[in-house]
Amino acid sequence: MTAWREFEAAEPEFARRVQGLFDAHRHKTIATLRADGSPRISGIETKFTDGELTFGSMPNARKGADLKRDPRLALHSATVDPVEGAEADWPGEAKIAGRAFDTGEGFRVDVTEVVHTHLNPEATLLVVEWWTPEAGLRKIERE
Repeated sequence: MTAWREFEAAEPEFARRVQGLFDAHRHKTIATLRADGSPRISGIETKFTDGELTFGSMPNARKGADLKRDPRLALHSATVDPVEGAEADWPGEAKIAGRAFDTGEGFRVDVTEVVHTHLNPEATLLVVEWWTPEAGLRKIERE
């Protein structure tokens, strides 16, 4: 399991960009798994505090019940559209996959994958950068 602080230590600049995208807007999206294995999407607020990525869940919330049964999750930063004519300024979007652990006051995330999708400086290619504990940071560009 990889705490956010361990990912930050391994890739500080990449972590800064991803955290910036998550911190840029209050509301994000979380995907959890229902008891029958089908996906559930919910709104969420996250925090990066003391090297940990955390979030809360209201008592009896379905997403909290999902995570107590199966801790796998995916988080998605807020999505904003590129501005026409200024596509190169689009910051992109970030995704974090991992496992949630109940802390009694909310959940802490252990990270299994971190992704930043954005455009190259010329806004001609889509750039996907992703990190996993096993393979480190990788990058592809595509039209």
